[in-house]
Amino acid sequence: MVGVIVVAGALGWWSARDERVWLAYCGGMAAAAATAAGTLPLLFSRRFSARVADCCTGFGAGVMLAASVFSLILPAMQALEQGGVGKSTGSLVIGASVLAGAVLVLALQRAGQGHDELARQAALRRVWLFVLTVGLHNLPEGLAVGVAYGGVAPEQASVLTFGIALQDIPEGMIVATALRGIGYSRADAIGCGILSGLVEPLAAVAGAAVVAWSSVMLPWALGGAAGAMLFVLAHEVIPDPHRRHDALPATCCLLVGFVLMMVMDTALS
Repeated sequence: MVGVIVVAGALGWWSARDERVWLAYCGGMAAAAATAAGTLPLLFSRRFSARVADCCTGFGAGVMLAASVFSLILPAMQALEQGGVGKSTGSLVIGASVLAGAVLVLALQRAGQGHDELARQAALRRVWLFVLTVGLHNLPEGLAVGVAYGGVAPEQASVLTFGIALQDIPEGMIVATALRGIGYSRADAIGCGILSGLVEPLAAVAGAAVVAWSSVMLPWALGGAAGAMLFVLAHEVIPDPHRRHDALPATCCLLVGFVLMMVMDTALS
């Protein structure tokens, strides 16, 4: 943990050299702090019901879904149009970047499947798969924050960061609770939950640095970040509550999260 804090501090010092990269770093740290905040209820409660966990997952999925569309894909289209690219060509470019982002996350997941052998028991294996999944989709979330601060208006990037931080809170809670449920101490469960979010400032700085280096990469980076988030949503996050019999509460929370993020992005940015 101390080593991670040292790395984060060094990254912040380096990021301060460029305003856009610095803002991206701050946004990534805000998202990581939200993940950490989500683990705190574990100090006061032993476990949460499956329905509460499903509702939190559904709400976070709705926020991410809206963020993918309104904070990433639409700004990518606007960036291409401002560059003189026609709508038809722009749609193909963004579509290709969305698919590329999804393929990248799929490749990362396949590369990480070798770690499954470390967990032979079914319950333990599933929990660590979930932790790895959260870590993987924190990567595109952080990338989305960085790309937004690197090339989109700061107000719109701030709305995106707020939305991602909002759905990071239940993620931290769910990861910590899952680890606690298989016998980890509270300190270890909370520590792992916090660490799962620290990939976000790293990815945010990388995304902002790429866009700051070449503005041509902005539409591709926005579309790729959206594709990565959409893949994780469709493959892992949304199906999880539907493994149980009553998925209606999670579905309703997904719609609430989607509408909330849509309103924030379109009305406040």
